[in-house]
Amino acid sequence: MRIEKIHHVAYRCRDAKETVEWYGKNLGMDFKLAIAEDFVPSTHEPDPYMHVFLDAGDGNVLAFFELPTKPPMGVDPNTPKWVQHIAFKVKDRETLLACKARLEANGIEVLGPTDHSIFHSIYFFDPNGHRVELACPDPNEEPMLARLDAVKWEMLEEWSRTKRAPKHADWLHKRELAGK
Repeated sequence: MRIEKIHHVAYRCRDAKETVEWYGKNLGMDFKLAIAEDFVPSTHEPDPYMHVFLDAGDGNVLAFFELPTKPPMGVDPNTPKWVQHIAFKVKDRETLLACKARLEANGIEVLGPTDHSIFHSIYFFDPNGHRVELACPDPNEEPMLARLDAVKWEMLEEWSRTKRAPKHADWLHKRELAGK
């Protein structure tokens, strides 16, 4: 068996309408469809919900559930805020910087751009507290990806044994660190 692609990724939201409007206004995502029921189809649990679907580009779908009868949303207190996020690809650095300007003009605090060598990113939070990343490829990503591909298994094995960061790819962030 082989997976074809991700059908959709679903997150919880506080307010379905606010979420649809926010992603449309700030990231240009079209509202694809909504499903609302009083029973959960998979568990048959009586629980009303609104399930909204957004076009995240190139056949990718981002979905959200509003669950009005459940306790308020929370976050894992043991996981740093930077870990759990969803990242979207944009064409190039010019587009990334234009997105940053648009977000900031809409009052959204944006971190970055951050230079990850193989790609460059900005980070911000949606109205539900989900961290969102926009990333664009570095013009020289291909040779760097080949270098990373060549050491991926060694790195994983070393990490598995030691739980310390292997140095096989420590060159990735040296450009950014050198600039500080």
